[in-house]
This record gives sequence, structure tokens and C-alpha cells, in this order.
Amino acid sequence: MNEVSTSRIARAILQYLHKNPDAQDTLAGIAEWWLPQQITRQATTVKEALALLIADELILEVKGKDAQSHYRINDSKWAQIETILEQ
Repeated sequence: MNEVSTSRIARAILQYLHKNPDAQDTLAGIAEWWLPQQITRQATTVKEALALLIADELILEVKGKDAQSHYRINDSKWAQIETILEQ
């Protein structure tokens, strides 16, 4: 996938979490419920976007009781996320 679509998906994930700070979901849930329909929902691209956000420590990956990875906002990065979304 190209870098633009990965960045766009990463931004959409941050926008969703900014509006819904208590949200957390799996890769499949994020692709299904968090992303606007006009954004490509290919699992590989969403996974790449999540990896980018985790590397930047903007979101956290937590193993759930169901042994799946769940993703949520990193509360300690709230100001940085707001700055990114203002750009």
C-alpha cells in the first residue's frame, strides 16, 4: 500500500479516538466501525496504520481477555494528538 493511504487511515483512526477517547477495538472492529466508508478498509493498510501509530506511541496495543490485540488512545499523548489533528 502507498504511504498516503496509510497516513490517511492513521489520521482517521486518531480522529475517531479524539471524538471517542474511551473507545478500544480489534483490527477487525477498527476497520468495520471506526473508518469512514470512503477510506479503503484493506486489513493490511489498517494494520500498517496501527503499527505507525503504535511506533509513535499515540495509541496502545493491549492483549484482551480474548487473546486478541485491542487498540486504544495513549492518554499521555493527548496534546500531541490534538496538534497532529489541527494540521
